[in-house]
Amino acid sequence: QVQVVESGGGLVQPGGSLRLSCVASGFTVRSYTMRWYRQAPGTERELVAVITSASSSTNYVDSVKGRFTISRDDAKNAVYLQMNSLKPEDTAVYYCNALSYQGFTRSRKEYWGQGTQVTVSS
Repeated sequence: QVQVVESGGGLVQPGGSLRLSCVASGFTVRSYTMRWYRQAPGTERELVAVITSASSSTNYVDSVKGRFTISRDDAKNAVYLQMNSLKPEDTAVYYCNALSYQGFTRSRKEYWGQGTQVTVSS
C-alpha cells in the first residue's frame, strides 16, 4: 500500500529551525519528483521546494531561498525539509507530495501525505 507520512512539525520561535521528514512506503522516492507544499490559514496551497527524481536538482519558492533545504535519503526512502531562520509567515501545514510520469504514455502517479503543522511564534 502506498503511503506518504510527514513528521517533525511543531512550535518554534522566530529564527529557530525545524526538520520535516517525509517517509514513503509502497514506492521508491528516488524514482519520483518529491515536493513540499504548505498551506496557511486563509491561503491557497503553495509549492515550497522540489527535488527531481533524475538529477536531484532542487528548486525553492523565493520566500524560502537560502533558509530551506530539501534533500533525499534513498536508504531510508525519505525526503526532508530543513527549515532555518524561520519566520512567522512560515506558519502553515506542510505537505509532502510525490510525482512521477511513468512508461511510454507518461502515466501520472501522485501521492500526498497527511500534513504536519509548523507554527512560528514568540
